[in-house]
Amino acid sequence: MDYTQLRIVFMGTPEFARASLQQLVEGGCNIVGVITAPDKPAGRGMKLQQSAVKEYALQQNLAILQPEKLKNPEFLAALRNLHADLQVVVAFRMLPELVWNMPPMGTINLHGSLLPKYRGAAPINWAVINGEKETGVTTFKLKHDIDTGDILLQQEIPIGPEENTGEVHDKMKEIGAAVLLETELKHAPKIFTDTCRINWIASAEEIHNLVRGLSPYPAAFATLQEKMFKIYACQYRINAHNETPGTVLMNDGKLAFACTNGYVYPTIVQMEGKKKMAVDDFMRGFKLAIS
Repeated sequence: MDYTQLRIVFMGTPEFARASLQQLVEGGCNIVGVITAPDKPAGRGMKLQQSAVKEYALQQNLAILQPEKLKNPEFLAALRNLHADLQVVVAFRMLPELVWNMPPMGTINLHGSLLPKYRGAAPINWAVINGEKETGVTTFKLKHDIDTGDILLQQEIPIGPEENTGEVHDKMKEIGAAVLLETELKHAPKIFTDTCRINWIASAEEIHNLVRGLSPYPAAFATLQEKMFKIYACQYRINAHNETPGTVLMNDGKLAFACTNGYVYPTIVQMEGKKKMAVDDFMRGFKLAIS
């Protein structure tokens, strides 16, 4: 799935989160809803003040939810109706499991430290207080315990000897937003059967990487004599040819599949209904109708 087609719900409140939301919107992400804190009275007149995230969401005409309680049935129903594929959280409240586990692709969090260091609510402050020479940002998948999910991406940020927390915060919010967008671009969705099907129109290197990335399980596959033909390992050669991508042939005495810019040579294979084996053994025991 194209990442720009993912239905994403964004959760955040302060300026730190606003920078991330803006980066996602400008990066072409499909933000179907924004969850932020309720408006709160502030200042001398105690007028209701919108969060930085809400102000930007209004400018972009994004759907906004501002729940007082995250377990409120009406909020949960509204969140469910957004049909998000993925949720992104930046500087927001702790989420109950029925919220962070709602979308099929789960929930990504951006945290202002190089996890597992400085878990918790004030990572920038404590990094400066403790005299750290560097800190960073981390994106990770939310799990039960706070700031303990599987790390996706990290980037280090130097802390200057005279920099204060505010200055590190402002530097971090921009870098964090960029890392978050990169996480979106590199997001790793669930692998389905179609993911494993080899598209011979792809380049030889892309096919080689697909085979490596799906071995030993679930394995990339093609169709050979109307049967599933799994390829667990292969080599490739780039050279021009006139073959139709997907054509099966013998090339230099080796079983080969033509692709867009060369040939892919399976080395470990498994025909449907047979055991996994080296391709030489496979060729000795099976008659192939090849050109």
